[in-house]
Amino acid sequence: MGNRKDIPPLIIQCIEQLIQYFNGERRVFDFPIHQTGTPFQQETWSLLMTIPYGRTISYQQLAIKTGDPKATRAVANANGKNNIAIVVPCHRVIGSNRELIGYAGGLWRKKWLLEHEAKVAYGVQTLF
Repeated sequence: MGNRKDIPPLIIQCIEQLIQYFNGERRVFDFPIHQTGTPFQQETWSLLMTIPYGRTISYQQLAIKTGDPKATRAVANANGKNNIAIVVPCHRVIGSNRELIGYAGGLWRKKWLLEHEAKVAYGVQTLF
């Protein structure tokens, strides 16, 4: 494989920031992102970016933030279409009953990410 000079600077920045995230040294990503989607998906993904590190909201709460409390399924669907997991933190959305539901990467990964963030943010060892 080629050397580091062959890797675009943006990819290097992404990798470095993800390493920092997993080392507990980064809570917000600041490299430019872009993914195509419907206006509703774009709105939902923007709202995901406002969920604080180490915190969760329910799909119902996310629907309310879109202005349509009945859009729970639509926000869940938009969450599932998010192609930039972790950076666009769809793992921070959980069921109204605090259950872990709906994560394309597998619920065990969602659980791990939430516990990682809680540990870094609050020193909590397990949430679920």
